[in-house]
Amino acid sequence: MNESINKSRAKTDALPILYSLRNCPYAMRARVAIFKAKHTVLLRDLVLSNKPEEMLIASPKATVPVVVLENGTVIEESLDVMLWALNKSDPDDLLRNKVNSGVDNSLSEMLNLINEFDNDFKDSLEQYKCAKRYKETNVVECRERCELYIKMLEQRLTSHAFLMSDKESLLDIALMPFIRQFARVERQWYLQSPYPKLRQWLNNYLQSPMFTKVMAKYPLWKDTHEDVLFGAL
Repeated sequence: MNESINKSRAKTDALPILYSLRNCPYAMRARVAIFKAKHTVLLRDLVLSNKPEEMLIASPKATVPVVVLENGTVIEESLDVMLWALNKSDPDDLLRNKVNSGVDNSLSEMLNLINEFDNDFKDSLEQYKCAKRYKETNVVECRERCELYIKMLEQRLTSHAFLMSDKESLLDIALMPFIRQFARVERQWYLQSPYPKLRQWLNNYLQSPMFTKVMAKYPLWKDTHEDVLFGAL
């Protein structure tokens, strides 16, 4: 019996650890990439007001997601977590490595767009969320700044089913959590907005079995210290 328990512990000790926050868009996209890559990690869910000491030692910046690899290497940025996971295994070719045998610039284009959304769009989205939350007078102005980027996505989705082509890519799963936030700021306006392709694209994610599994609620690790296996189970 003890030998069986020790083998089980040894197996889980050999897995990467993912510190995550359920509704954080950065942590969400990291979980999606790990799930899509069919990896298994030890998930440690937390709340920002009560961060585990183990995470703070590994990553003093104290934001999620954080991945601690088996050899002690720490990955601290969500996009880096996504690239780590998909470079190890990419069954759906989200990185576009199998598009053709020649030079393909799809990954560079995706990374440039992700960087643009992570900076410019994210800043506009935060201003929009704050304006709505505090009932400020510039809600429409803040929303219109976000719409500059939303229109770009709508145009892309008019040409194909996903943001890069008719196949899902890194760009889709990297942006989806932030578009989800945008859609929730003024829900009634969003449902009637002139972005039907974007709504369909987002709904396909939110109603998918993948999203249900990625967004499953687990006990907080600091409360239980119980290992939760996440990913390819």
